[in-house]
Amino acid sequence: METPGNDEPSPTAPPAAPVPPPSSAPRPAIGPTSSGIPVEPAHHGGLGGDWPTQATEAIVNVVGSVRDRTTGPIITIARGVVFGVFAGVLGIVVAVMLVIATIRLLDEALPSGVWLPYLILGLVFVLGGALVFRKRNQPSATGNTATP
Repeated sequence: METPGNDEPSPTAPPAAPVPPPSSAPRPAIGPTSSGIPVEPAHHGGLGGDWPTQATEAIVNVVGSVRDRTTGPIITIARGVVFGVFAGVLGIVVAVMLVIATIRLLDEALPSGVWLPYLILGLVFVLGGALVFRKRNQPSATGNTATP
C-alpha cells in the first residue's frame, strides 16, 4: 500500500511491462487516420482524396468573386460620397471663414465704417457671378450648345 508522499511503487504491485526499443516500436500509419486506424483515400468519380478541400476552395473563390463584383463598387461609391460630402462641408466652412477674415481685414485697413468692406466684397461677388452667368450659354468644345 502506498502512503501519501511516497513515490515508490508498492512491493505488491506487478512489475511494469518493458518498453520496446525505438527501432522495434510500431510506426504510425501513413495518411489520414480515423481513431488510429489507417483509412484509404476514397476515389469517387475522379474527385480525388482531397475533394472537401477542393470544394471549400471553389466555394470560397465563387463567393469572393461575387463579393468583389457587387460590394467592391458599392464600397467605392460610398467612400466617394462620404469624402465628397466631407470636402464640400469643409470647403463651405473655409469659404465662410475667408469671407469673414476678408471683411475684418478690410474693416481695419480702410478708414471708413464696415459698409465699405461690404460694398467691395459685394461688388467682387456680383462681378464673379456675372462672369459665370455669361459663360453658361457658350458652346462647349464638342460643338453642342446648351439650351437656356
